[in-house]
Amino acid sequence: MDGRADFDPKGLVWESFRIEGITLEECRSIFLDWALSLSTSEPKPAIEALLLRHMTADDDHPMKQVLREGLAEQPAPGRRGGRAARVGS
Repeated sequence: MDGRADFDPKGLVWESFRIEGITLEECRSIFLDWALSLSTSEPKPAIEALLLRHMTADDDHPMKQVLREGLAEQPAPGRRGGRAARVGS
């Protein structure tokens, strides 16, 4: 098995689990590259599939942490300020 799948066509995430001593920062960089190469704007199903695929990997592996962070709900963007927001037109 070479690690490529529909949700990881370049095998980036798969390869990250094979790198001994990989750091959290390196995993975040790999994750960003992976996310930018997705053909869909909704990554959650692919992230869930990757977690399922790598469920036997050590829970402390930094890529697992990054994948879980990718599933976390993002806070709704708040009001952005600036003079235009404070001064009526």
